[in-house]
Amino acid sequence: MSWFHPNLKGRVAVVTGGGGVLCGGFARVLAAQGMKVALLDLRPEAAQAVAEDISAAGGEAFALACNVLEKPSLEAAREAVNARFGTCDLLVNGAGGNHPSGTTTKETLEAIDLKGGIEGVSTFFDLDPAGICGVFNLNFLGTLLPTQVFARELAGKNHAAIVMISSMNAIRPLTKIPAYSAAKAAVSNLTQFMAVHFAPVGIRVNAIAPGFFSTTQNKDLLWNGDGSPTARSGKILAATPMGRFGLPEELEGALLFLCDEGYSSFVTGSILAVDGGFSAYSGV
Repeated sequence: MSWFHPNLKGRVAVVTGGGGVLCGGFARVLAAQGMKVALLDLRPEAAQAVAEDISAAGGEAFALACNVLEKPSLEAAREAVNARFGTCDLLVNGAGGNHPSGTTTKETLEAIDLKGGIEGVSTFFDLDPAGICGVFNLNFLGTLLPTQVFARELAGKNHAAIVMISSMNAIRPLTKIPAYSAAKAAVSNLTQFMAVHFAPVGIRVNAIAPGFFSTTQNKDLLWNGDGSPTARSGKILAATPMGRFGLPEELEGALLFLCDEGYSSFVTGSILAVDGGFSAYSGV
């Protein structure tokens, strides 16, 4: 899919989680508009692969090892970006994820589960506080801290923008993943807080709330070995009016709309659902 957003040309974009499937796609489409893209990721080899793809396509990008939960790491990344490209114009807060320690085995609690000690079954009562904190911190603090580090240099620019990555889980929490759902709800709330807080200094803050996208990262969750949808996948598709999973490139238009002030100069504090109708469907 081709786009043309000349307003973005020459500007500097910082993308956290830039080595991931979705955020790697974000980085590629921003670079295709002529933006200089810094990819921050805890896995520098993944970010480097994306940077090499961008360079091969004629764009400008470089990868940085960075831990979004450590402010000194973020500050070092900012210094590297400033030295290489100049100050940041756009921050995409894409780092995040889930972990088994913040999930339950079953969708709902059954009476037999109250006895506890059932092999292979983790209930609500077995959730590990450290695991909950790990998931929550990665998604919430991993968004707040990069904003603290990079937003200062966004202030005063008439085109500055921050794009957060929320989720359908923030709107309608899924079963099994309470920590992730709560964290993404916090990200949506933080988006609206920051939109108000930063408005006087010209920074627009919005979020994309993706629905369900089939990627290599969630392949085993959504598909059986024979290519048929898993039971959970079937429920998702049944609750998505468009009847399919999204494609990563279908997030690109939402991203560019929110980044380009030529299209969204009066848009701030919005949570843009890209979900095939999932959030609109009551189930009946």
